[in-house]
Amino acid sequence: MKFQVNRDVLADAVAWVARVLPNRPAIPVLSGLLLEAGDDLVLSAFDYDVSARASVEAEVAEPGRVLIPGRILAEITRSLPTQPVEIAISGSEAVLTCGSAEFGLFTMPVEDFPTLPVMPPKIGAVGGGIFASAVGQVAAAASRDETLPMLTGVRVDVSGESVTMAATDRYRIAAREFDWRPEQPEVTAAAMVPARVLVEVAKSLRGGEVSMALGDGVAGFESVGRSTTVRLLDEQFIDYRSRLTDDWPIRADLRVAPFIEAINRVKLVAERNTAIRLSFSQGQVLIQAGGGDIGRGAESLEAELSGDSIQIAFQSQFLLDGLTGIDTEYVRLNMQSPSRPALITEVPGDADPAFRYLVMSLRLS
Repeated sequence: MKFQVNRDVLADAVAWVARVLPNRPAIPVLSGLLLEAGDDLVLSAFDYDVSARASVEAEVAEPGRVLIPGRILAEITRSLPTQPVEIAISGSEAVLTCGSAEFGLFTMPVEDFPTLPVMPPKIGAVGGGIFASAVGQVAAAASRDETLPMLTGVRVDVSGESVTMAATDRYRIAAREFDWRPEQPEVTAAAMVPARVLVEVAKSLRGGEVSMALGDGVAGFESVGRSTTVRLLDEQFIDYRSRLTDDWPIRADLRVAPFIEAINRVKLVAERNTAIRLSFSQGQVLIQAGGGDIGRGAESLEAELSGDSIQIAFQSQFLLDGLTGIDTEYVRLNMQSPSRPALITEVPGDADPAFRYLVMSLRLS
């Protein structure tokens, strides 16, 4: 095998594929990147749960396949000078040459590398910007506790031309609905996709559309020459829709950016995991924190209140995660009482808000 490729193109593709390499591989070959040179250069990685594949243009002199230790290849390609890179097989080595730099990397037995899963049938596509925005809004609410796998995923519900993503860690629920272009007008599907995989896919988007595929317990995502497959989690999930549609007798509308800035200032005197207290009255909200060993902070902002005055408290980061998901200038806090969860939404116009974020309140001391 022998080929030449642009240094930046190679480094970018290797870094993207290498992100799925396991820290503690079950077998040594899973730490390798598979390079296949044919009409183009295809790079692949697989850990039995997640696969990644990237295709790039290359000048192929001799087609072939080679398995190279992935992390060291990523470090080398990232540090190379900006000159064409040539990789050729010489005995048990993959010889990488770039300008005056040369590396000889021992190859791994390519025949031991597992067969990558086939991309399941495509069910629809959506613009990359919409996809990345939706993932960013809901993934923050997914749990990091691997002992409860159901909570580490993002629920994806497909119904015709509409898709809803939702996640929860028991303390908040985030949901985002968006339109897409289905392959079949009446398609319906539901899947639990690991949140970390969706986040990685969203981070790597370079524009264009994202195609989603589902089948046989596997989800696939493809965009601009790059594809990822992932084994799905158990479909069990809470009935999140019913929890986002309560009656809300108290509503407060205020500008998002100043609200976030004020919370970030006031929380500087709050001890870890202590509450941010919000006191809503006609025309304003008073944001307070602290009062312990460090000190206290307070700041007031304009707010349009509908309903009775209320004092309610939240864990600061949970509150901020919801507010940063708001794409409009104003945010609405829908509330019932100090002891009940509050619903954060965009200030609705003629349509229901696309993003909803339910967050538990904390007991006021």
